[in-house]
Amino acid sequence: MEQIRTSAAQVIIAVIPIVGIVMGSVVIFFYLLWSHRQKTLLIKSGQYNKPSFDLYSFSLLSGLLLSTVGIALTALLSIIEGVSYGLLGGIIPLSMGIGLLAYYVIKRIERHND
Repeated sequence: MEQIRTSAAQVIIAVIPIVGIVMGSVVIFFYLLWSHRQKTLLIKSGQYNKPSFDLYSFSLLSGLLLSTVGIALTALLSIIEGVSYGLLGGIIPLSMGIGLLAYYVIKRIERHND
């Protein structure tokens, strides 16, 4: 009897993530479908306004966030594990943040010179 309970528990534990992924995928699919239909109808009626996106502010904000998270993770992982492949968990966001900040600085200099 105990063997049956553990097998049933293992099946339930294995099914729960699958159901969660499927349900999340269904929600995302319908969100994208309805958003597409809404935008299509707005375009047909002439009421659609293209949303503005400020790439410079986004690169600054995400660069700062990624850099600070990368610095914290790099410091923590280097203290805990030393130099190993696990240190990449901090170096990757740090380098992405530095790259985004460099992009922001380069574009700002270009805008200032124009």
